[in-house]
Amino acid sequence: MVTIAVRVKPGASRTRVGGHHDGPHGPALVIAVTAPAVGGRATEAARRALAEALGVRRSAVALRTGAASRDKLFTVDADPTEVADRLSALRADPR
Repeated sequence: MVTIAVRVKPGASRTRVGGHHDGPHGPALVIAVTAPAVGGRATEAARRALAEALGVRRSAVALRTGAASRDKLFTVDADPTEVADRLSALRADPR
């Protein structure tokens, strides 16, 4: 299991995963989503986008903390080495 710090940017023109943000939980991956920050829709969209970017099942990604914040922690139930490799590529290359 891996914990990933994420900075969510709701209301974007398109969904994209990539980039780096120095957040309260340490270095965070930036996820822009088209969903608004209402009723958990942006959080759910970010969870799905993270799963797709990491190449894991959506059910393998769960919100740990930050439901009402742009700064969130997600847990990913996957091989830590593979997740770390994909994360470093995503943080370095904003899409």
